[in-house]
Amino acid sequence: MESFLIKALQLVVALVILVTVHEFGHYFFARIFGIKVNRFYLFFNPWFSLLKYDPMKGTLQVLAKDDNHSLATFQVSKPRQPRPDGKPTWRDTIYGLGWLPLGGYCDIAGMVDETKSSKDLASEPQPWEFRSKAAWKRLLVMVAGVLFNFLLAIAIYIGIAFHWGDRVVPYQAMTEGMDFTAPMHDAGFRDGDILLQINGKDIDARTASNGWNMIQPGTKVTVLRNHRDSVVISPDDRLLAELVEKNAPYMSMRVPVYIDALMGGEGAARAGLREGDRILAVGNDTTPSLTEFFPALAANASKTLPMTILRDGKETSVPVEINADGKIGIQLRSPVKIYDIEEVQYSFLESIPRGWTAGTDQLATYVASCKLLFTKQGAKSVGGFGTLGSLFPNQWNWYSFWQIAAFLSVILAFMNIIPIPALDGGYTLFLLIEMITRRKPSERFIEVANMIGMGFLFLLLIYANLNDVYRLVLK
Repeated sequence: MESFLIKALQLVVALVILVTVHEFGHYFFARIFGIKVNRFYLFFNPWFSLLKYDPMKGTLQVLAKDDNHSLATFQVSKPRQPRPDGKPTWRDTIYGLGWLPLGGYCDIAGMVDETKSSKDLASEPQPWEFRSKAAWKRLLVMVAGVLFNFLLAIAIYIGIAFHWGDRVVPYQAMTEGMDFTAPMHDAGFRDGDILLQINGKDIDARTASNGWNMIQPGTKVTVLRNHRDSVVISPDDRLLAELVEKNAPYMSMRVPVYIDALMGGEGAARAGLREGDRILAVGNDTTPSLTEFFPALAANASKTLPMTILRDGKETSVPVEINADGKIGIQLRSPVKIYDIEEVQYSFLESIPRGWTAGTDQLATYVASCKLLFTKQGAKSVGGFGTLGSLFPNQWNWYSFWQIAAFLSVILAFMNIIPIPALDGGYTLFLLIEMITRRKPSERFIEVANMIGMGFLFLLLIYANLNDVYRLVLK
């Protein structure tokens, strides 16, 4: 239960940051162009708001209903009057916190959206309204949310690079290569392959999108097999679709079997094994990594077998007793103590291109993977809040939190620019058509299109969360 609450808290904090920044993008450009913003809300507020602040009245309301009744009202500043020239200011906006965490909204005056219908715009357009502005200004207001989310992701990646730097094991330094799942085997990968290149370029372990890039259809992945043969593997469409359907890790680092500590009285200690020894074989089973070592011990429980040990560059055979639980009483050495770790620190100026590269790589990777949504396997992989929450670790970790928050910001930016009515991309599409044809769609047309778009989005939301329930309860 504790881990669930920590995951949920991380998700809520991330959504608060991402939604606020997104809506502030719309607000910021609206204010630049002199457009009045009626309301600025984090989360939706059907029937009532958790908090509502009216700068013009100077009041802060708690649990405020739509009819302006509230549980409590506080006078936090003195009342203000509108500007004599009628130009809008930040005080003309009501700021609030809703209770339904499905997003947020920026209620822009003179715009048909989820807060207004075409009937609300029956009066003559005012100079401070959205509909009175030039098409290019309205376009910038609409794409600003997406732009701010992407810039937020870049800023987070820059901060991560500056604060934490990079601490990675280069793929080429993983002397035992990688373990791969069954779909990867079907595509041509073999356990123990050492990853070298993607499309002719050396793989940089600092690049977050390596995993996705290497399984894209048509990608050419060069690996070193058996420590001597260079092999090129080119996955097809089936690999990516199958991996998305399984929604599971598809490769992991192979770790050599090094002894880090011994338990007194157990088989390894009694046999004279030492800290730093590497176990190369258990009986007739070679054990280049833990992948082979654990099954070999389990298969020979309660036996004494010769084990091949590498010590000071020389191999020797030592009989070791394996207990009934398939253990010999050793603590294994961590990969960070075995492999050469590459630590890279960046100055603030150096972290800027690093953050930009991380953000653009993440966006390109996500866009490339989105085509799977239109396949049967991809549709099954769609998830809702449960899937998003599962991305976060069980314990609060700032590094992981910011990595995932940046990733979600990229997702939010891309999903909002898709040309579906009611999303920023739908408005953007209508504006581009207007700029090309010189004909402005009617408010009624936009209203109907938005209703259809909202219906589709709600159905998608329900489907995604039902998928989470299905995977959790039934599957």
